[in-house]
Amino acid sequence: MTTNGDMIIALDKERMQAMANKDIAKLKNLLCKDLVYTHSSARLDTKESIIAGMESGATVYTSVVPSDVKALDLGDAVVLTGEAQISVSANGAPRSFGVRFTDVYQNQNGTWRMVAWQSTKLPE
Repeated sequence: MTTNGDMIIALDKERMQAMANKDIAKLKNLLCKDLVYTHSSARLDTKESIIAGMESGATVYTSVVPSDVKALDLGDAVVLTGEAQISVSANGAPRSFGVRFTDVYQNQNGTWRMVAWQSTKLPE
């Protein structure tokens, strides 16, 4: 694995922890303004809508734990693949499930930001 790959795996762990900690300031810095976030339910979010959901309490992540994460370093972009266990309350309904994900970060003028997330629920 490359240095960028190792760094982005660590950065994405920070992003997942920021979601569980409701650290909106950190998320605003880590997420690209043009983020495309595709949930395992196929629902789409943007940077603004995912943060708004967290701020309003409609979406409350309590835990996001990655595993088996691999990185493909493409220079100014890094593609992550792996699995995550997610615990979230959506509109008051608690859910816990596993996903397989693809996550893309881009180096934007020296700052790495997440530009895309796509996840699929793992079988129960």
